[in-house]
Amino acid sequence: MNGNDRDAGEPSAIERQHEDHRIARGMGDRKQVEETADRIRDELMLTLAELDRRRERALDVRYHARQHRAELMAAGAALLTAVGLGVGYAVYRARNRDEILRRKRRKALARAWEHPDRVASSAERRPLGAELGRKLVLIFASTLATAVARNAVMTLVPARRAPASAQIVYKNQ
Repeated sequence: MNGNDRDAGEPSAIERQHEDHRIARGMGDRKQVEETADRIRDELMLTLAELDRRRERALDVRYHARQHRAELMAAGAALLTAVGLGVGYAVYRARNRDEILRRKRRKALARAWEHPDRVASSAERRPLGAELGRKLVLIFASTLATAVARNAVMTLVPARRAPASAQIVYKNQ
């Protein structure tokens, strides 16, 4: 007996079940471990090969261009159309610049005739409440920005200590 109620040469119940298993039948523990390690190693190599193949395919521009030929053609056509429209509009504006400038001047003259007090601006005057609200929002935003900036400066720049000669000492304290 070796202390756990069995003889030194006698296998345990788990070892007996292990020996009866059809995969491990007739193999020693070392042999079974080696074969399991070989099988796991082979599976790992297959997985790494598949990952390598997928990586190469993911980075292959020609493959993706062949796969998405229709989408690339549509995007190219849309881009060419947009560029063509932009060039056409620029040519139109260049040819009709004088007419556009005359139209803008007539509008400005009509605006100046209708509202001589607002010659430089085409904006209508806002109601008092809207102007007040806008100004309050601007005051709040500038106050908040000032506080944030002050906080940032206080945390970034260490506080200076006054020299001992400049400190006031009160005798009543």
